[in-house]
Formats: sequence, structure tokens, C-alpha cells
Amino acid sequence: MELGIGIGWRPEIADAVEALPGIDWVEAVAENLCTDHLPDSLVRLRARGVTVVPHGVSLGLGGADRPDPARLADLAARAVLLDTPLVTEHIAFVRAGGPRTASPRLEAGHLLPVPRTWEALDVLCENVRIAQDSLPVPLALENIAALISWPGEELTEGQFLAELVERTGVRLLIDVANLHTNHVNRGEDPAKALDELPVEAIAYVHVAGGVEKDGVWHDTHAHPVTRPVLDVLAELRSRIAPPGVLLERDDDFPPAEELAGELTAVRATLEAAGKARSGSTSRTGASGHGGIAPAASPVESADDTTTAATVTRATDTGVATDGARDRAAVAQTALLSALVAGTPAPEGFDHRRLGVQSRALAAKRADVVAKVAPELPGILGDGYRAAFLSYARTRPMSAGYRRDALDFAEQLLITGRPTDDAARRRLTHWWQDRAAARPPRRTTRLVRAARAAIAGR
Repeated sequence: MELGIGIGWRPEIADAVEALPGIDWVEAVAENLCTDHLPDSLVRLRARGVTVVPHGVSLGLGGADRPDPARLADLAARAVLLDTPLVTEHIAFVRAGGPRTASPRLEAGHLLPVPRTWEALDVLCENVRIAQDSLPVPLALENIAALISWPGEELTEGQFLAELVERTGVRLLIDVANLHTNHVNRGEDPAKALDELPVEAIAYVHVAGGVEKDGVWHDTHAHPVTRPVLDVLAELRSRIAPPGVLLERDDDFPPAEELAGELTAVRATLEAAGKARSGSTSRTGASGHGGIAPAASPVESADDTTTAATVTRATDTGVATDGARDRAAVAQTALLSALVAGTPAPEGFDHRRLGVQSRALAAKRADVVAKVAPELPGILGDGYRAAFLSYARTRPMSAGYRRDALDFAEQLLITGRPTDDAARRRLTHWWQDRAAARPPRRTTRLVRAARAAIAGR
């Protein structure tokens, strides 16, 4: 299936995407689409013959629990609505806690890495098979970017992906920006990863921008694509002509001409690498990507020529044991709790990297809540961000971002904030308009506070 050159469709740049020349296909975040109708922009693109691929972010196939049937049904419904040739998701976990650990459910609001161990692979593979059986079209999974590494990893990224494909037949969505991120943050050579993974399983490729701060690469999707990322794209093209390549941008959207310029750079990189491949069979290493001394790699083969085939374990039964899932649940809950609830760092993790990741998660929560509930920064003004980050330090997210916005507003009102009477009245009315589904006990308490605030006008 040839997709060609595409771009991530986002509502903020819908008009620009429609007007960009040479766009063969687009990708839309699945959770941002309704299951029964499409935005007008996507309807027009589909009418022009532009393929639309739904890209999921919330399944958490690397998590300890089996995939949520409701989430799978929603993704399947979007695939049918779009008449898409495939759907995509991530190799990651996004939530933890719950019955397996007898602890509150925690939501990361972000894609977090799974340990590259045989046991974690067992859990992932069973979850992938469940997802594949529930979807009407093929599934492709994306490698993610990570700031942190799990201790005791047993496989490299390439070996892990190769095993996953071998066991499940799943396709791969290779994000070259994430390979670069993991080079800087975890010391992993993109060229080695590409050598080890089955490039023939690639469904398409992501290209995105990021930024380096204090020796850590942040995969922001809010900055221009850098030369090192294009270099990794060239490395991949030197091995195979990918069926599709897509430019991602999720924030700080530039003018349409800048997006067009980035797409031109992607096309030029593919063309140049393709010509070089046809003229030579030699490959160049990628150890110089990024210009930053990387962290020590958590996994290195005793012999650099080791491939996934030589480390394949022949004991895969197709089903992850309850014990494996329970151990994964405990480990993932401990890590996520350290990141979002301030509990002690699990043994073996880099405390500095955990701190960077924790601050990044809190900042992302603040940014996304400001988007889904723009009235809140409007009411709180310049004090919004500091107030939200203070709230986030002690109140982990337990559901989605919209519920997070309600919980934040509730906490402010219960503690008598904001202190400005007019702002507090506005926040009270905002909360009352949206809090009908709150548990009666908490609602009664807050309504009393709200009435007191209004009575004080």
C-alpha cells in the first residue's frame, strides 16, 4: 500500500492542509474525531481522494491490563467512518493503578515507555493480538520517544520491535524523530536500530521537530524538523523506500509556507537518499546525530553483530500470565506515581531524568487543560499556570483532560480561590455549568461554597 507524502491533520491548520500542494494523505488523532461524523475539512479531503488514517493515542497497548473493549470499539468505528486502509497506535503505556494494584487509577496524559524485557514483550504481544482481532483493518504501531530508561532491559529497540513483528505480524510506524530523541536521551544508535528491525514491516514513517535543552531532547512536535532528524530519515531511506512519510506538527503552528518548506525538505531528503542507495550499497553510521554526548545506552549486546534472530526466545505461548501482568502493573504504577504524584523514585531509575519527565508531564497537563478549557486561563489570567502546576503536584490526573479541568476548578473554589471576587464568581458559574455529573457529596459541598461566593457579591 503506497501512501506517499502526508501531513498530520489538526483543526488549527485544517485550511492550510487543504491548500498544501502535493499532499497524498493525512493522519488525524483518532480521539479527536467523533465516531458518527467527520469535520467538514476531512470530508472535503476524502472527496478529493485523500486517504485519512486515524492515529490513536489512548489504548495503552504496553500497559498491564488488556485493552479496553470500549476504546477498541471507538477506534474501530473511526476506521469504518474514514474507510481507512489501516489504523495506528503506540508501543507505550498511558495509565496505571487500578484493581491489579488496589490503588487509584492514574493517567499519564502522555506516552510512556515499556521496559524492553521478555516479560513486558509477552504482555504487549497479547494486547496487540486482542487489538488486531477487534479492528476491521490492519494495525501499525509506533516506536515512542522517551526521556527515561527502565533498569534491567534485555533487548535493544530494534530487537524488541523485530520480536513484536515476528510474534504478531503487526506493521510498524517508524518515527525517525523518536529514534533521534532516543539517541540523545538514551544513547541508542538510530542506524543500529534500523539494522535490527524488520524494515519490510514499515507501514509508514513519521517526521517531527523537537528541541534540545540541557542535554535532553524534547520531542515537542512544536518546532521545525531539524537536520539530525532528516539524517535519520535518510538512514532509513538508504535501506528501504517507505510506503509513506508524514510530517507531524501539534502546536505552535507556523504559516502554511513554512509547513510547505518542511515538506519540501522531507521530499528532498528522500530523493537524495534514494539516489545514493541506487548508486551504492554502502551504509553510513549515525553515531554523530545530534551533536550531543548521549547518555550511556541501557542495553548493549555483548557482540554488536547480534541480531533479533539470535536472541529470540522460543517460549512465547501467545498469552501473558496473570503474574506477568501483575508485575507489570506494580512496576508501571510505581513509575507513574513517582512522575505525577511525587512518590519516591523506583529503584534503578535516573532521578534527574525522572524529574525532567515529571516537570514535562505537569507542563503538558497545564497546556492541554488550557486548550480544552480556555475559559480557565481567561478567568485566572497570568496566575493560571502557577496555580495549575501547584495543583498538579498533589493531584494526579485520574481521568481525561476535561475532568482534570473540572477537578482543578473545584480545588480552587474549595480553597477560596481566586481571591478576586469577580474572578471567583466567574469560576463558580463555569464550574456549575459543567459539573452536573459530580458525585452528590462533593457537589453539595462545592455548591454550598459557590452559593456563599455568589452571596458575597
